[in-house]
Amino acid sequence: MSDPSRALRLAIIAGEASGDALGVSLVRALRSRGVDLSLSGVGGAALEREGLASFFPQSDIAVMGVAAVVQRLPLILRRINETAKRIVADKPDILLTIDSPDFCLRVTRKVRAAAPGVPIAHWVCPSVWAWRPGRARRMAPHVDRVFCLLPFEPAALTQLRGPRGVYVGHPLIERIPELRPQSDAERAARADADAPEILLLPGSRRSEASRLMTGFREAAVLLSREFPRARFVLPAVEHLRSSIESEVRAWPVPVGVVAGEQAKLAAFRRARAALAASGTVTLELALAGVPTAAVYRVAEWEAVIARRLLRVSSVLLPNLVLGRNVMPELLQGDFTPAACLGALAPLIAETPARRAQLDAFDEIAARMRGDGASPSAHVADQIMDMLAQTKTPR
Repeated sequence: MSDPSRALRLAIIAGEASGDALGVSLVRALRSRGVDLSLSGVGGAALEREGLASFFPQSDIAVMGVAAVVQRLPLILRRINETAKRIVADKPDILLTIDSPDFCLRVTRKVRAAAPGVPIAHWVCPSVWAWRPGRARRMAPHVDRVFCLLPFEPAALTQLRGPRGVYVGHPLIERIPELRPQSDAERAARADADAPEILLLPGSRRSEASRLMTGFREAAVLLSREFPRARFVLPAVEHLRSSIESEVRAWPVPVGVVAGEQAKLAAFRRARAALAASGTVTLELALAGVPTAAVYRVAEWEAVIARRLLRVSSVLLPNLVLGRNVMPELLQGDFTPAACLGALAPLIAETPARRAQLDAFDEIAARMRGDGASPSAHVADQIMDMLAQTKTPR
């Protein structure tokens, strides 16, 4: 058994499952280099399998939505204080917080005040470039580096006087081979403009999907008239599968509902085009090489607030990565069946519009690939560099 006193003492805070997965990828990347680790902090089942004894269940802080946060606020505040105190007491060589910025960055502020010699990094840049830009400057005193998933984020942090940002790559980059056609049958399906397979992606949250499904149904009806041999496929998250299957049975056009990650990837590999709710899935579709029109609709009062807060010309990640709008976005009142048909029809047929979007998607992939190393490998490099620069001896 290794001597814990000689191990690298790595404190990790991962507030939700996606952060847990990133933390595991880093732990494995460091161990693959022969680094002996002693882990402490907060995480879920995946990190616990790697040897992390979480200070408390990750579910205590993995909450979404204003109402849920308010309801659990006393517990969350208690967990912030407890986490900071225990990390300071553990005297780690370095602290890495992952995503969940509202929780993690409050912890880093307390740790920096109590133990200023501990280097601190945060993985996944908060979207300060889109809204609440003052968060970047507030992070600067207590976060040394931010590991960014998108290539434009380091420059945005510099412009906003935030911490040093380092582009490490998006986890989706490693999945490009899974997203693109692998067999002759998949390549033939994607090439078929007469009988196209069209993805419908109305979102992964129940409230989001229910708000958008009527618009997706009406758009599918118009598309089926323009492309009578079109086949519609709707990849659903497992917890929405039964309700979505029940709803689409009443649609006047047949829709194949699939669930599970492998079924979704297979659908992406065969798809000719997609109609998708705005979100990370639009970047996934771009890297898959699937021409896409994106839509979204919220209550009008939410839209008014968003227009006041947002600082970007597009809400779509592919457009932001490129710095120009290549993927159509139909938001609020612009999300109509006719507009969906007008945006998607040129992307289904062999047209200059389709070619231009595919060329732009290749540019996105090239920008995001960087030197080809995995995000976890880049983060491992950065962690070791921060340790080499710190004056605190291990």
